[in-house]
Amino acid sequence: MGSSAETLNEKRDEVDAMANDPDFKAVEEGDQVPIDKPKEQQANGQDPFLVLWEGHGDPGCPKGMKKRTKWIITLIVAAGAFNTTCASSIYTSTYSQIEKEFGSSHELAIAGLSLFVMGLGVGPMFLAPLSEFYGRRPIYIISFACYILFLIPCAAAQNITTLLVGRFLDGVAGSAFLSVAGGTVGDMFEGSDLGLPMMVYTASPFIGPEVGPLIGGFINENTNWRWTWYVMIIWSFVQWILLCLIPETYNPILLQRKAAKIRRETGDDRYYAPYDKRTDGILKTVLVSCQRPFQLLVFEPMVLALCTFTALLLGILYMFFQAFGFIFRGTYGFTLSQLGLSFLGLFIGMLMGVMTDPIWRRTYAKLVAKRGESIPEFRLTPGILGGVLVPVGMFWFGWTTYKSVHWIVPIIGSTVFGMGTLLVYSAVFAFLVDCYPLYAASAMAANSFSRSCFAAGFPLFSTQSTYSTRYPVTSFDSP
Repeated sequence: MGSSAETLNEKRDEVDAMANDPDFKAVEEGDQVPIDKPKEQQANGQDPFLVLWEGHGDPGCPKGMKKRTKWIITLIVAAGAFNTTCASSIYTSTYSQIEKEFGSSHELAIAGLSLFVMGLGVGPMFLAPLSEFYGRRPIYIISFACYILFLIPCAAAQNITTLLVGRFLDGVAGSAFLSVAGGTVGDMFEGSDLGLPMMVYTASPFIGPEVGPLIGGFINENTNWRWTWYVMIIWSFVQWILLCLIPETYNPILLQRKAAKIRRETGDDRYYAPYDKRTDGILKTVLVSCQRPFQLLVFEPMVLALCTFTALLLGILYMFFQAFGFIFRGTYGFTLSQLGLSFLGLFIGMLMGVMTDPIWRRTYAKLVAKRGESIPEFRLTPGILGGVLVPVGMFWFGWTTYKSVHWIVPIIGSTVFGMGTLLVYSAVFAFLVDCYPLYAASAMAANSFSRSCFAAGFPLFSTQSTYSTRYPVTSFDSP
């Protein structure tokens, strides 16, 4: 463990040194390469056959893409994250039909939600390093194709075991968007331009869980529960087609392609990209990269603190899926479709969080101007407000879930909680990508793993908590 810590610290020192050199720009998971100097200047002290970017104006450089292209790619990967997380919560609207058809207990039915969320945490541990070996695009296309295939046994399941296994595998296959997509956004944007696209990407996997029960409520109130998965299969297939249209954005892979093109055009095999000098095979790369998220959690206190906080928030969010059913159906007599609509409070809160982006962009610009340089900690300013709104929203929700209080009051409380959650997550995601440019996918995988472990357990114990205590107490069991 000591040698692993030393290796990680050496890498951090290397990143810091390169960040202070205006002639260099770090690329994730690859060698440090100068991209702001023209080729004739790169020859000074460097191998003239080393293929590098010739500034952001280089046609192949992701940061040199047209703004419209960058945003199209961002919206497509954000839609993928939205689809995957929507599949996690849409399942909650099928509980009653599943329990009746398979004769299973409520706790066993809930396990389908927990297993899916656990899959979302396990998948990035190997999908993230694979994306750093083969690139982003192949991982998106292959993993999402598997995601669609694993939706089929969920739709066709004849027993609860098949359904639960399908849910776990589906979560693993769909998890690429929770770690790899953050790297994709970081590949294309930088500096002050990173805030808004990162907030849009951050919002999508947290808006998805709110929309899932809304869609599922109307489906399961009017037809068989299997149509929940038929709808998801159709939607996911359309999403997969869109994924096939996006280009690769991972710098080391693109430089490899550029070097190969130069070799073909010149007939000179001496041209090479930094990644062409790799000596480690795929197995070693995956094993080493699988260790990195845990190294970040263990040896980086800031990563551990932020990941623990975001894990707690996601656990509480998934606990809401259980609490909403007991409160709004049990106390207020909502129908299944009305229960789905009750999640609009969380949804609106997160949209409000996204709408505050201009404020944080101005704040970020002022901080940079005052200091004269940007530091990753400047990304955390939205999280300060979010950290206040989260407990306010929870107290508001927990203290107003009585039949004597109108149902809109606790929903407004959930809106405050949703806005706070979005602000915290957008700040943490932007910080991790900015602080660990070489290891953005690994840092996001560490965050995904920790928060998914929390979220997988919360729905299970929140059910017993709600049964054994009155509703307001449940909202304060976790924090």
